[in-house]
Amino acid sequence: MKDSSFKTKSVREGHQSSNEQEHSAAIFLTSSYCFDSAEQAAERFETNQGNVYSRFTNPTVSSFQDKLAALEGAEKCQATASGMSAIFATIMTILKPGEHMVASRCMFGTTIVLLNSIIEKFGIKVTFVDLPDLDGWKNSIQNNTKLFLLETPSNPLGEVVEIKKLAAISKQNDIVLAVDNCVMSPALQRPLSLGADLVIHSATKYIDGQGRCLAGAVAGKASIIDEISLFTRSTGPTLSAFNAWVVLKGLETLSLRMKAHSESALKLALWLESQTFVEKVHYVGLESHPHHKIAKDQQTGFGGIVSFEVKGGRKEAFKLINNTQMISITANLGDAKTTITHPSTTTHVRLTKEEKQQTHISENLVRISVGLENVEDIIDDLNP
Repeated sequence: MKDSSFKTKSVREGHQSSNEQEHSAAIFLTSSYCFDSAEQAAERFETNQGNVYSRFTNPTVSSFQDKLAALEGAEKCQATASGMSAIFATIMTILKPGEHMVASRCMFGTTIVLLNSIIEKFGIKVTFVDLPDLDGWKNSIQNNTKLFLLETPSNPLGEVVEIKKLAAISKQNDIVLAVDNCVMSPALQRPLSLGADLVIHSATKYIDGQGRCLAGAVAGKASIIDEISLFTRSTGPTLSAFNAWVVLKGLETLSLRMKAHSESALKLALWLESQTFVEKVHYVGLESHPHHKIAKDQQTGFGGIVSFEVKGGRKEAFKLINNTQMISITANLGDAKTTITHPSTTTHVRLTKEEKQQTHISENLVRISVGLENVEDIIDDLNP
């Protein structure tokens, strides 16, 4: 399906019927596989060709990997149990003790905690930079720098870096560029086509699209993915067959959902800009956003994450959140249902006061993941 469109690939790619000729993808709920002979078992273990054990390979997981690789334009994909395990596997594969990486300080709170509290235990040094600051990335490079890690647009403020220019810097210095594409999904942004080496996903979010399960993935160059696969099969952050089936089916409607999320998010952001209780709106789809032009050039849409600062502080933010009747108060994003959260006390609660200031996670900041309800109903629920 090389020449087919994204929509067609999202529906048709990756599925191969079994001997039962099922039309919908099957779930292979099995831990192991039988062999015709001892010789066949020996050959499969030796060559890694064919199914041996579901910590290594599983037909349902393989279907998800193949479909996501096709949508991202990747040579290969490795699925994991969650987005965080995908990030951890990437870091531990590319770096070894004594080496260095550069990361955006504007990332999901747990990623920051991982880099600060766990990764450095392995003798890996991390330098944080402001996401849009290309000079900051360049000036942070050391002789032993092996990885650039970032998410763009960032969660929750929607900061953006020009991927092509950052990719040029990474290639000049033989550094792997890994982009977390969770907030956009391949329906709205394809970092590999812009020069990135790897793209990382928390498939828990938009790829599933209904908040049903945990899943993660890394896609990109086959040579790197093969190394990541060696790490995951030995350390065990395996994606279950059932969860793989859930996110596989989610991909079939991804394009339609992301279009709807984006349209409603823009309408909500424009409404919020006109409200007296709002101090500032952070949505990269707004022309007032400082990174709007870059986002417009490298994305095909702006996504469903809208953050804004209410006038006041935590008390006023909590009041607004608690006054909602329909919107779900939960820290997840990418759901069909609209969700609302206070990042400072949920997704970024483990950050120090200084880290929150550096990443602009203020006490009056509220994040909304715009769902698939009628946008007028979302607006009515937020109207004081």
